[in-house]
Amino acid sequence: MYTHVIFDLDGTLLNTIDDLADAGNHVCAAHGWPVHTVDEFKRMVGNGIPKLVERFTPNGLSEAELAGALAEFSAYYNAHKEDKTAPYRGVPQLLATLKGQGARMAVLSNKAHALAGPVVEHYFPGVFEYVQGALPDAPLKPDPTLLRRLMDQIGAKPESTLFVGDSDVDVLTGKNGGLTVAGVLWGFRDRAELEGAGADYVIARPEELAGLTGKSDE
Repeated sequence: MYTHVIFDLDGTLLNTIDDLADAGNHVCAAHGWPVHTVDEFKRMVGNGIPKLVERFTPNGLSEAELAGALAEFSAYYNAHKEDKTAPYRGVPQLLATLKGQGARMAVLSNKAHALAGPVVEHYFPGVFEYVQGALPDAPLKPDPTLLRRLMDQIGAKPESTLFVGDSDVDVLTGKNGGLTVAGVLWGFRDRAELEGAGADYVIARPEELAGLTGKSDE
């Protein structure tokens, strides 16, 4: 049924939240600002790193102070982004199953494009046909601009493409692109958010996703 499957990255393929939280709290502690729990960071991510920095820093900072915090965060995160990050349990097996079924797969992330590709290739070498991260001249998800660019790159059609993500941003991205969307519960958000955003499917375990492709191993 689905010839192409497009995945979100953070919270869907990779559990990156501990490294993101550590980087954010490193910046906060260095400035004497309040630090945040991992669960709080789960509510802050999803709209790109600059927006994440705005959310974990105190209100009322100047543009220069925000820019400084962003630079500090980026430097620390880039040095520690693989300390605790790992694929979610069952995801590598899911990807192998989908690949065996003949599905063509890609990644669309609000992580910076220059970073997204190497991260995906590091954890999932040779699995994805294309990785599209955030670009300075294009709007972020849930705007469908980069989704459509990615789909053009891999020859995907809306009626035969499944979008997979863990947040309302992902669900809205897929819907804005005219795609069927599967929301996953092992990431950063909950069922109420995914259903409220209009997910067509909400799945609890990676192996459930293989059945949605409508293919068999035969």
